[in-house]
Amino acid sequence: MGLHTTMPEGLKPVYRQELLRAKSDFDKKYYQQSWRHLERAHILAQPYPVEHTKVHWKMLCFGIAIKNVKEILGQIPRLLFGGIKSFVGKVPVGNTGGANVPPFLPMEIPKDLLDIINRSKNL
Repeated sequence: MGLHTTMPEGLKPVYRQELLRAKSDFDKKYYQQSWRHLERAHILAQPYPVEHTKVHWKMLCFGIAIKNVKEILGQIPRLLFGGIKSFVGKVPVGNTGGANVPPFLPMEIPKDLLDIINRSKNL
């Protein structure tokens, strides 16, 4: 994995849609669904420093909004170092980004997201 700076155009609309769905569900107080969309956005954003950092910011804001101390404390180091790890290509692929999972644990990417990621590489 090399240096990454820019999210491919093919991923951007899907990434943005996951963030929009996260906000919409949060506004409806569907917190589990909202969080799931943040996790999916994280999986897509991981290799790209700006988008990766933005997702961790959103996750931190989510933790603050629901007053989840574990999430708040877990997001601070992820917010500070996630983008750097993306830039140098050292991310645990598939990790969902929340404080409920170890920060360096690679995880299986959901098939629909994997298909989207693979298609974006071929554009």
